Amino acid sequence: MKQFTAGPNEEGVRLSRFIARVAPDLPAGLMYKALRNKRIKVNGKRCEAATRLQSGDSIEMYINDTFFPAVQTEAPPRPARPQPPVTVVYEDAALAVLYKPAHLLCHSDRTGDANLIEAFTAQLIARGEYDPHAEAQFAPALCNRLDRGTEGLVTAAKTYAALRDMNALIKGGLVKKEYLAITVGAPPQGRHSAWLRHSGKGNKAQVRARQADGYKEIITEVTVSEQAGPYALCRIGLVTGRTHQIRAHLAFLGHPVLGDAKYGNAKMNARSGLATQALCAWRLTFGHIPAENSLAYLSGRVIKLPEPAIVRQYRALAAAAAP
Repeated sequence: MKQFTAGPNEEGVRLSRFIARVAPDLPAGLMYKALRNKRIKVNGKRCEAATRLQSGDSIEMYINDTFFPAVQTEAPPRPARPQPPVTVVYEDAALAVLYKPAHLLCHSDRTGDANLIEAFTAQLIARGEYDPHAEAQFAPALCNRLDRGTEGLVTAAKTYAALRDMNALIKGGLVKKEYLAITVGAPPQGRHSAWLRHSGKGNKAQVRARQADGYKEIITEVTVSEQAGPYALCRIGLVTGRTHQIRAHLAFLGHPVLGDAKYGNAKMNARSGLATQALCAWRLTFGHIPAENSLAYLSGRVIKLPEPAIVRQYRALAAAAAP
């Protein structure tokens, strides 16, 4: 028998999700059978897969030890991968808004390079706010991501409730994300609609003017703030949030993001000397959040980068382009 105690980060978590975390080798069919046979109990009582846990609940699991992760006693711990310092733009007990520089991954991948979530987790560990060795402990998680070459704001949940509720806000359109982009020429202003299909092969999106099988609608808002020579500094609003939407949509409009090797203008990229795409997620605006959402205190809050590097890049390009 294994016994666990739900902590603050298990508040509101479905029992089935908790079980999958602590007993990852337990098949779903056996989990439901154990629940029916009262071999999994909460506070000594029968429970259902949909039971929502409360902090302090005792979870008893009368199942074979082989379904739980084996305890590693012989292998020495792997040295921690060096992580870059993290710039925190906003933080409270539940949520943080982090700055991701260009070239830094959001999550780990097969390259083994440093990434934002591991760097932030390491920072929380160093501050004593997170213990990775606690059983069933919720792990800090990012609520959104940016392409490797895009810089800007990324939200990180420090609790399960914050992750759940932030995802609900994003899905419900209650978080407006605004970007800054340097484009080749000035794109037409206003709200633009098109249809996009992203392919995993080559990790590239195709955009067309009309609906077709496999294509999803994209809506992008464009405001040209300044223009100097062949460059424009634009504010981009995302109404929909598809993979590579801004880069692919602006290229479809004939004014790609400067420095974009995948969708951009190779000649202008070389002329500018930029090492990556000039795109920055610079501002988050929270709408009216329902009172039952744990992040309701963020209603109307605006979080932005105080001095986006992309503005300095534009100023330098504009000065070089001046007659």
